[in-house]
Amino acid sequence: MIQSEALEILKNGHNVYLTGAAGSGKTYLLNAYIQYLKANRVNVGVTASTGIAATHMEGITIHSWAGIGLLRTASDKEIQAIIENKRIVKRFQKTQTLIIDEVSMLDADRLDLLEKVARLARGSWEPFGGMQVVLCGDFFQLPPVAKAGEPLPRFVYKSAAWENMNLKVCYLHGQYRQGEEEFLRMLNAIRDASVDETVVSRLHQCRATAFSPDSLGRVVRLYSHNLNVDLENNRELAKLPGKEYVYLMEMSGIPAIAESLKRGCLAPEKLVLKIGAAVMFVKNNFEQGYVNGTLGTVASFNEDGFPVIASLNGDEIVAEPETWSVEENGKKLAELKQIPLRLAWAITVHKSQGMTLDAAQVDLSKCFEPGMGYVALSRVRSLKGLRILGFNGMALKVSEDTLAFDEELKKRSEEALRELGSLPKRTPNEKEPPKTYSVEKVREKSPSAYKKWTADEEASLVAGFRSGKSPVMLSEMLGREVGGIRSRLIKLGLIE
Repeated sequence: MIQSEALEILKNGHNVYLTGAAGSGKTYLLNAYIQYLKANRVNVGVTASTGIAATHMEGITIHSWAGIGLLRTASDKEIQAIIENKRIVKRFQKTQTLIIDEVSMLDADRLDLLEKVARLARGSWEPFGGMQVVLCGDFFQLPPVAKAGEPLPRFVYKSAAWENMNLKVCYLHGQYRQGEEEFLRMLNAIRDASVDETVVSRLHQCRATAFSPDSLGRVVRLYSHNLNVDLENNRELAKLPGKEYVYLMEMSGIPAIAESLKRGCLAPEKLVLKIGAAVMFVKNNFEQGYVNGTLGTVASFNEDGFPVIASLNGDEIVAEPETWSVEENGKKLAELKQIPLRLAWAITVHKSQGMTLDAAQVDLSKCFEPGMGYVALSRVRSLKGLRILGFNGMALKVSEDTLAFDEELKKRSEEALRELGSLPKRTPNEKEPPKTYSVEKVREKSPSAYKKWTADEEASLVAGFRSGKSPVMLSEMLGREVGGIRSRLIKLGLIE
């Protein structure tokens, strides 16, 4: 499927899983759809599983957006606390389309929790309370992780929410990063778990890749661990003579959201630079001539104290402060301001996800999860820009579960494409006709659904509500769904 076809399916309001290989233009398409929604005044929630991915679209993490924080599962009491947060409930109720990027790193339990919170907040039986939900990601890339002592996480496609969403799969087959056939074949071999001696031998040859002396200091190194990255960047900066220039991040807005934005922002809270420092731009600014991932060297500092960057193509770019912000329904909730640079002798593979690099030295000798090597290697445009510092067996592995599931995704994408011509066209604010459910079907999940209210139950409901009990607490007390509780309270004129 090409981008224009996927965009047409998105515009029709379906729940969609947007996927494709690294470099197929997923984030570009998401941004195009977000702009389309905003232009048509459709309230859209822009989120991602990680803060880094969220900043690529000027959004926030789904955990913060939905109010679930670090919860992976939640008790009724914890869900009650979320639903009692008026700001979170209002956010759910106003949102018409919810975007969640990098879902490969979101686990099944959290997607189920999100779906439950959405239904309760919106008071609807529909999956996610009737919002259009767009999931985006690639399960061959970085998987969800668990804290020590937690059970192993499952990919989101193993969740009940995934099954109930009636997702249209849009599998992008274009390639906008690598144009070199040999390199594409190698990446596809890793992705298809068909790595042979030819691929391994060619990767070994990349150990000898030589970069020109004037660019060697500006070629980023990718490591699997933060420790290696920090050590190398600090060591290389300390080698440089001359004055240090220090830039501190400015933060404003709602503190909790600003903190979440800061954690996901690639620009550091404290940036220390010297002339000769290897740096990388961490934001897109096409007018100024740089994108997220543009590499260069600090050539000088101008009269305002801002760094002047000599890019790899010979341009000189003044790196002036940029902003990262979170907006909701046109209102700015938080904002960061910082020079859009970070030291770039080295970065982690996790932080590189979503970037495009002209040249990189990649150390995969300590890869510890499937997909890590694929992510690192696929950041680079061509083999001539790739130098391998080392790799282990894990670096060339992908998830076996994903390998089998990928075939199903391709078939479902083909089905969605065949159906495209017959899909009804809708305007952006036109709602999809509501689905109808039989009482029997609904009662499979909720035995008390549509059960008539007795006078005693109604009296208990009113008394409980007036005593300060929330709909969640009343649901537990009366053995009814929260949506049914809300409906009855509305009918009785106790809530709007």
